[in-house]
Amino acid sequence: MKTMTYAEAIREAMSEEMRRDENVMFMGEDIGLYGGAFGISVGMLDEFGEKRVKDTPISEAVIAGAAAGAAATGLRPIMEIMFSDFFTISMDALVNQAAKMRYMFGGKAQVPMVCRTPGGSGTGAAAQHSQSLEAWFCHVPGIKVVTPSTPADAYGLLKASIRDNNPIVFIEQKLLYRTKGEVPVDQDDFIIELGVADVKRQGTDVTIVTYGRMVQRALEAAEIAAEKGISVEVVDPRTLQPLDKDTIIKSVEKTGKLIVVVEAAQTGSYAGEIIASVTESDAFDFLDAPVQRLCGKDVPIPYNPTLEAAVVPQVDEIVAAIEKAVNRG
Repeated sequence: MKTMTYAEAIREAMSEEMRRDENVMFMGEDIGLYGGAFGISVGMLDEFGEKRVKDTPISEAVIAGAAAGAAATGLRPIMEIMFSDFFTISMDALVNQAAKMRYMFGGKAQVPMVCRTPGGSGTGAAAQHSQSLEAWFCHVPGIKVVTPSTPADAYGLLKASIRDNNPIVFIEQKLLYRTKGEVPVDQDDFIIELGVADVKRQGTDVTIVTYGRMVQRALEAAEIAAEKGISVEVVDPRTLQPLDKDTIIKSVEKTGKLIVVVEAAQTGSYAGEIIASVTESDAFDFLDAPVQRLCGKDVPIPYNPTLEAAVVPQVDEIVAAIEKAVNRG
């Protein structure tokens, strides 16, 4: 084990996979000499050279189109979109081309590309740089969506994503980049299988399903609830598409209560899909309180830090939802 930041774990995963497989390459805006907008790729140009670490024009459409083409012709590109909001410019290449290619060619074409991007709010980057758009990508058949919440998960899930033969959107919450944790870099070929959830905290009274930055807030809320005698289980899907429904359902059958916490704006958020997965299953018969979803407000993310904090779930709001669930049990 080695203590690393979330950002260092991502860099280490990319570098290890590039050393392991010469077909893995990395492309994006300012990822070379500058080392990326958040410093993720510092030093990678020196190790791997311009042929495998490629600075691109300021055009997300070009980045996604080049990555899709490279993947379809035998390489395994990792592309970086500087802010997830800018995926809007690259959607045709990703949604209409990369996601469909294997299906439309009868399985004869593979598109092994990883689309890394920072998402979410909390940095004062305002409305055009702070959105949580994961539900968009989960809606497109052919794309896998990954949302790591810890350095170890970022490391293991990114290595698995690079080896996967499908287009993957890998969403990194910006505020997690400096968080530290133990990462098993010294274990032989450590990877985390896509589509497998992790129970971040065991509990018996309430299940919270959450991902990304909200995992840390849910765990903090669970600690506060524990002081009041409430046992909270926190389930982190880690991969949203495909979703590990079995682990979530099993948890709800144990606790009988479900709260889903996401940073994204509520309407059309992935919280609805998680809740539907539970209520359509046998776990519905185990519910003894109304399901709650705690999401972002349906407004653009404000620049003002006080207002920015007000539009995404906070720890005290999660604690209140836990107490509400228990009191209605």
